Amino acid sequence: MNVDVSKIEEVARDLYIRALKVLPDDIKSGFSRLDESETDITAKSVLGTMIANIEVAERTDNLLCQDTGLPIYNVTIGRNVEVDGQALKEALRRGCERATKEHPLRSSVVHPITRHNEHTSCGRRVPVINFDYSSDEDTLRIEMIPKGSGSENGSFLKMCIPAEGEMGVKSFVLDKVIEVGGRVCPPTIVGVGVGGTADLCMHLAKIAATRPLGSVCEDQEGARLERELTEAINSLGIGPQGLGGDSTAFAVHVETAATHITMNPVAINIQCHSARRATAKLTPSGIEYGF
Repeated sequence: MNVDVSKIEEVARDLYIRALKVLPDDIKSGFSRLDESETDITAKSVLGTMIANIEVAERTDNLLCQDTGLPIYNVTIGRNVEVDGQALKEALRRGCERATKEHPLRSSVVHPITRHNEHTSCGRRVPVINFDYSSDEDTLRIEMIPKGSGSENGSFLKMCIPAEGEMGVKSFVLDKVIEVGGRVCPPTIVGVGVGGTADLCMHLAKIAATRPLGSVCEDQEGARLERELTEAINSLGIGPQGLGGDSTAFAVHVETAATHITMNPVAINIQCHSARRATAKLTPSGIEYGF
């Protein structure tokens, strides 16, 4: 399949707006599950307000949150897909700019030193664009994630030593979840990366944090860690917005990678309760939007 890059700009624009307005079905189901199991009266009231906000935003065609986030595009290229990579990157950036100007959206992207805002949601090396490849024959998949700063500030890396073992990993995650408390707008998805190098470990944590609810780590040990950490975090009593309760996290997601014998990196990236994302699949038969 030869991709017409002229279509990418429109897709990038539409995905940004869709992600900001419509919450994925798995997150809505996650809210329902937490609402049913929550035992704290205050927490149940907070969850009810969050659920109402989702319904109002979608009914009135408004944004789920005032923070339009840092734009991230994850591109997965099938093995028989032909596309000009540089042209694709440029089209994604133009689409991001168009979404910000045409909607219009609040641009939250600034230069790290001067704090200058171009009011395009773009800047140096932003939008963030990640590439991967799949065995799908004729599919180009684009995922858009607007990552809010509240949850992105809940990002941490520790270069554990092997002697700290699994308890070192668990303690680090629990300590940091306690440290950020309500600042990351719980209930959250806590993304945890274990292994690799420092940069790969942080990337794994972001992948974990933005995975759909209900997905499970492909590594058996990672899947076990997910279950144990989810139970532990929801026993901390932090609750929705840090006001107490059982519903601190929808889930903990873990991604792992092989690492060096003398180290064991652990990274955390947290996704807030407005866990926004949108996807588009480009195939020979057309464009299909989803989550």
